[in-house]
Amino acid sequence: MNWFSSLMGNLNYWTVFLLMYIEGTVIPVPSELIVSPAAYHAAAGHLDVTLVIIFATLGAVLGSATNYVAAYYLGRPIVYRFANSKLGHLCLLNQEKIEKSEKYFNDHGVIATLTGRLLPGIRQVISVPAGLAKMKFWKFILYTTIGAGIWNCVLAALGWYLHSIVPEEQLNDKILEYNDHIKVVILSLFGLMVAYFIIKHFLNKRKQNKTQSSNPS
Repeated sequence: MNWFSSLMGNLNYWTVFLLMYIEGTVIPVPSELIVSPAAYHAAAGHLDVTLVIIFATLGAVLGSATNYVAAYYLGRPIVYRFANSKLGHLCLLNQEKIEKSEKYFNDHGVIATLTGRLLPGIRQVISVPAGLAKMKFWKFILYTTIGAGIWNCVLAALGWYLHSIVPEEQLNDKILEYNDHIKVVILSLFGLMVAYFIIKHFLNKRKQNKTQSSNPS
């Protein structure tokens, strides 16, 4: 990935935008090795961390929108054909991965475009089932922006924090080390959130049943 190293060697708002646009599509580019180093440089005074988050989020949203539009107009057979092609495999795609993202989308509804942005293995492809399901575009953009924004804030906070404890030559290794912990925390929070909504739905349904039984027609 010489092109990636070349762009990271000239880190600015536009390279952050471009790399996050690529990351938002199906091309495998690690967002943690884009946003966190940019925030690291922001902590050193070379960039503004707010603008880093904004440009990173804009890039991620536009990249995801590219996936959405492609899936919306091309349809499932062509998407699956691409996922099973050599080029698709170079992008670390296969039909099983697309089907997994579709199942996640179908299980969680439109909110999946928000929560899916926070989950490893789902983040880069969650826009595909949204397009295949012909989700309303404004909802897709809204939820994708919120999800990408939250993720980029987490990565930026990590890069900012690491500036005070890690020399730059050790930065990427430390980011990847901390990234494993971040994934565990996010998955735990996601699990708690799902449990909360399930319990809330159960309690509301139980309340409705009690109301109906106490007021027979």
